[in-house]
Amino acid sequence: MGRVFLPVHSSWNGLLDPLAPQIEKILQTISSDDIAPRNDRIFAALEMDLSSVKCVIVGQDPYPTRGNAHGLAFSVNPDVQPLPASLRNIFTELVTDLEIEPPKNGDLSPWRDQGVLLLNRVLTTKVGESNSHENIGWQEITTQIAQAAAVQGAFGVLWGKSAQELSHLFTHSIKSVHPSPLSAYRGFFGSKPFSQVNQELQHRGVSPIDWSL
Repeated sequence: MGRVFLPVHSSWNGLLDPLAPQIEKILQTISSDDIAPRNDRIFAALEMDLSSVKCVIVGQDPYPTRGNAHGLAFSVNPDVQPLPASLRNIFTELVTDLEIEPPKNGDLSPWRDQGVLLLNRVLTTKVGESNSHENIGWQEITTQIAQAAAVQGAFGVLWGKSAQELSHLFTHSIKSVHPSPLSAYRGFFGSKPFSQVNQELQHRGVSPIDWSL
């Protein structure tokens, strides 16, 4: 399994091993495509220990612009400028919600390192084409991933229609429209997801997430 699924924390192996034939089939389907993120980053969201997941932020699919997607939903490598529009809107809400300084770059790895699973419903796309891999089977895989986190009590942050398809998995979740420029003004801005997550974690006696970057 390691050849295909690296980098993946070993805690996910019990979930992914039975799904290996499905995943291999998907990867074969896209083997001739120029994809985002690159092949060795498709499962990068699972570099974290499953038992450490406090919160799952669910997005739609990777950024299609070459060099932007690096395997964590909504995140980009530290040197990417300008930031994708959805990420700029996320940061606008973050600053407003928590009254903190704007992040220095778009790398959300510090969130992952504190227990935030940054999961897209669809794990790949063709470079230059949004949603091009929407119908090849990724949703079945990511549903299983989200469910594994939800079963242990992770809080769901579900942005957009495709993310909200997973709402039944989570005992506690926040739902809003996607942070894209097409929809952010219809309920994403003002939704205060970051403070809501921390309030719920503190209510459970779990250490809150430092959302500053």
